[in-house]
Amino acid sequence: MVDQQRLFDEFIELIKTDSETGDERAICDLLKGKLAALGFEVVEDDSAEKTGHGAGNLVATLNGTLEDAPIIYFTCHMDTVAPGKGIKPTLKDGYFESDGTTILGSDDKAGLAALMEGIRLLKEQNIPHGKIQFVITAGEESGLMGSRHLDTSLVDADFGFAIDSNGPVGEIIASAPAQAKIITTIYGKAAHAGVNPEDGISAIQVASRAISKMRLGRIDAETTANIGFFKGGTASNVVPEKAEIISEARSRNEIKLKAQVKHMEQTFKEVAEELGARAEVETRFMYPSYKFTEEDLVVQKAIAAVEKIGRTPKVTVSGGGSDANVMSGYGFPTVNLGIGYENIHTTSERMPAKELVKTVELVVALIEESANVPAKGAEVTP
Repeated sequence: MVDQQRLFDEFIELIKTDSETGDERAICDLLKGKLAALGFEVVEDDSAEKTGHGAGNLVATLNGTLEDAPIIYFTCHMDTVAPGKGIKPTLKDGYFESDGTTILGSDDKAGLAALMEGIRLLKEQNIPHGKIQFVITAGEESGLMGSRHLDTSLVDADFGFAIDSNGPVGEIIASAPAQAKIITTIYGKAAHAGVNPEDGISAIQVASRAISKMRLGRIDAETTANIGFFKGGTASNVVPEKAEIISEARSRNEIKLKAQVKHMEQTFKEVAEELGARAEVETRFMYPSYKFTEEDLVVQKAIAAVEKIGRTPKVTVSGGGSDANVMSGYGFPTVNLGIGYENIHTTSERMPAKELVKTVELVVALIEESANVPAKGAEVTP
């Protein structure tokens, strides 16, 4: 079914279009033209005014040929991590790779290419379908900035699928954690480190003592915590009066997440007080968790589509967040799907050609299977 040469050519075109997060204008304009040529009505929202990124999110809508089918949507992101400028992709021994000086950008341009090829097949083969929307976000790699500022009034879907996870085609991420970012500043007291260190209070020492008392790493099967950034001091002969720490906690159980955050906040504050320092702690809850089971329609449709393309479904969980978290939090049930890319966010990233082709098949199967259920408000028989 898949026109492999057309798919591969478009994938390479997308990869060669620079789109590091924050600088999405070129890829956004390219996608606008491609989607319009496929018959979509394309709207760019005003999120760039809030995020400062190079483009807003795209919400593209394709009218259906079936009036009573549910409205489904797919989401991918248009941005990549750095180093992602001047990418030189090659196809060798069944894998797309860069030249080793940059990332490849299959995260998430493999998803974008698969979506557009899937729509071409839909049209060429006159496959009946309901209304379809694409939500293509900017700034996903900058903490899901695009989706967090999405104009949700543009989305009118019953459920959907994020085409944006590692693992082979067939993996269905039915649950992923919420994330909290904890920004801490420790204020101590400066003094000369050689003349009168006893008169100072080292903010670095306070922060280190607090961190040593924390539960970090793998907390339990659903929960993790990490110290990601630590900065302090000005010179070796000055007792540092200030230290900055950025940490995070994640959990698929939001009660556990709040408990872990409270533990980290209190530890910073209590240790600072004990040592005569002061801790200012700000916590930002970045995105919600989501959790679906095989009783949920969105998972059932994903399973049916995977089986339709000859793969064995694997319903699993993730420790990372994606636009699926944010979209599910908005009330659009969404699962994230494996598309096979490997070693993402590194210069050894690669994309198996066979998985790219299989992702296109999956997109078409998802559209077909999703059309086989009643529309919103109708009675659904499990």
